[in-house]
Amino acid sequence: MSASGNAVSLASTGVAGLDSVLRGGLTPDRLYLVEGTPGTGKTTLGLGFLLAGAAQGEAGLYVTLSETETELRAVAATHGWSLDALDIVELVPEAGFGEDQEQTLLHPSEVELGETVRGVMEKVDELKPRRVVLDSLSELRLLAQSPLRYRRQILTLKQFFSTRNCTVLVLDDKTADAGDLQLHSIAHGVISLEQALSGFGAQRRRLHVVKMRGVKFRGGYHDFTIERGGLCVYPRLVAAEHNAPFLTEAFSTGSAGLDSLLGGGLVPGTSTLLSGPAGVGKTTTAVLSV
Repeated sequence: MSASGNAVSLASTGVAGLDSVLRGGLTPDRLYLVEGTPGTGKTTLGLGFLLAGAAQGEAGLYVTLSETETELRAVAATHGWSLDALDIVELVPEAGFGEDQEQTLLHPSEVELGETVRGVMEKVDELKPRRVVLDSLSELRLLAQSPLRYRRQILTLKQFFSTRNCTVLVLDDKTADAGDLQLHSIAHGVISLEQALSGFGAQRRRLHVVKMRGVKFRGGYHDFTIERGGLCVYPRLVAAEHNAPFLTEAFSTGSAGLDSLLGGGLVPGTSTLLSGPAGVGKTTTAVLSV
């Protein structure tokens, strides 16, 4: 709920199961981290997020620092999607690798990092999107070359986006050290995608919400698959959420004396074993209870 008591209009992720896990979707105008090793579905989730916004009339911007626009459109085509409603920006463009871009006074990364971040900001100011996907942070991490510079650039982007009314997904392929949790502390929410191989059968994909500020999300691991049309998330079942009415009154065995011995009769939902040698009345007792 907002401070005024009005319900916040959440931003759908484009995946019904994930929206269910998040109790409706993402809080708008925040920066979120989606992390996972290559092949876990980050790009598919990012494209689906932008297309869900486009369906509601929200402008979407996909900033790619690793894949080309051609590759992104090929991924979209496998899902039957058209990206014509989205703006796709490649950084750095081919011209950035020409001889006129080379310099020797400074290490190339010191210039490229600032140019890349400024390029993102300029495109956002130019296109004014409501939803942004930045793919991927591993490129910025390599350009930064130090944890301090990397953190400062991410904080700069977060502050910039917060003043532009953008809901942002930043994708990270987890190439950093396993103990590097800098992004977790900066992002408003963190969604982790995983895939695991077993000794038999296909790989298993699952996700969990590491954190989500201000949202009582469904914790734990949730299985998901990548199908034509995007991700299909299957929220884990919680027994307490699936109550069903049932009878509590005991069933009579047909014998008042036996009912008295059993404390009123047979308890619904239980199994009772009648045992004894032949001729003691097992069949008769069972017939009476029917």
